[in-house]
Amino acid sequence: MFLTFLHNAIRFSTVFLFGSTGETITEKSGHLNLGIPGIMCLGALGGCVGESVYLKSLADVTQVNGFAAVIIGIIFAMLFAGFGGLLYGFLTITLRCNQNVSGLAITTFGTGVTNFFVSMVDKTGFIYASNAFTAFATGADMANWFSDLFLTYGCLVYIAIALSLVVSVILKKTRIGLSLRAVGESPATADAAGINVVKYKYCACVLGAAIAGLGGLFYIMDYLNGSWEYSIDAMGWLAIALVIFSLWRPNWGILGSILFGALYIAPNYLNISFTYKELIKIIPFVVTIIILIITSIFNKKESQPPAALGLSYFREER
Repeated sequence: MFLTFLHNAIRFSTVFLFGSTGETITEKSGHLNLGIPGIMCLGALGGCVGESVYLKSLADVTQVNGFAAVIIGIIFAMLFAGFGGLLYGFLTITLRCNQNVSGLAITTFGTGVTNFFVSMVDKTGFIYASNAFTAFATGADMANWFSDLFLTYGCLVYIAIALSLVVSVILKKTRIGLSLRAVGESPATADAAGINVVKYKYCACVLGAAIAGLGGLFYIMDYLNGSWEYSIDAMGWLAIALVIFSLWRPNWGILGSILFGALYIAPNYLNISFTYKELIKIIPFVVTIIILIITSIFNKKESQPPAALGLSYFREER
């Protein structure tokens, strides 16, 4: 039973990992995007639209090309979510609106638009498209604990882990990553050094949102096997909390997401009342607050958020 629980926790953690990786990229540019919950909803909507378009092009919905179904779902999810990031970037970079207010507006917009339009999407054959997302489980036919724990997931699980590791390396070891971090720490200094601050901020907002949108796609097409559930936005808030929990380090987010995933699904394995089940689900937020307190006490630079996080950049004041 424990192996099954851990397997499901790792699988469910993918939703949080995509969201936190995307949000980390955005925050490294100095933008706190509280629109991630709505953006993840847009990603889920985009994935559904893409799969619906693809399935309608087939003479027989049971004859799904697995590779095409996955690629189309990913592209549409990233496009829809990327649009949400672009809108957020326009509000906060070009118009210099308050980042917190803009993010909450994007969450409201994304959630509302998704809930309205998803009912119009023809979901006929989604179960066959969903099978394509889990068909890449390389160890499904092996009967041992190692394959059950590490080799029986759909492709998006491995993509999420790989993305977090790649992003971590880029942020620490490459010129692009160092420039992005410079923009988030002091945009005026980065601007004076010849870095195109606006370009980096826009790219971080759009790319971060596009990656976060894959979390919504995974939840619908993999975890729920093609069915719909109005709870993606709640997981978006946990993804934002995970960024703080992992101290803005995408590679740490892998273990953090597994912990969050385990706590989120734990009530399903416990014989307790509904009230206590809901209390368990708030533990990740409590732990995040504790982490914030600890990092504030020790005040180590590597454990702090970007210095310019949440602040609009006015070039004329440089």
